[in-house]
Amino acid sequence: MGSLSIWHWLIVLLIVIMVFGTKKLKNIGADLGGAVKGFKEGMKDGGTSEEKPVPTQVSNAAPTAEKTTIDVEAKQKS
Repeated sequence: MGSLSIWHWLIVLLIVIMVFGTKKLKNIGADLGGAVKGFKEGMKDGGTSEEKPVPTQVSNAAPTAEKTTIDVEAKQKS
């Protein structure tokens, strides 16, 4: 009595099809398949690509009206 036979699963499947309908089940299956495919592609892309940091240039020039960043000089303790 602990396990369900094939007939129990077929009856459950028939009830699910009757409640949700075949069109909705097809959409759910397509969405689930797309999600699994996207997850696998994301895992593949995430493991192989290494992002290299973009080097930044430090400028000691005087600020102009066009500049949107602020130059700051760090002072070291003696």
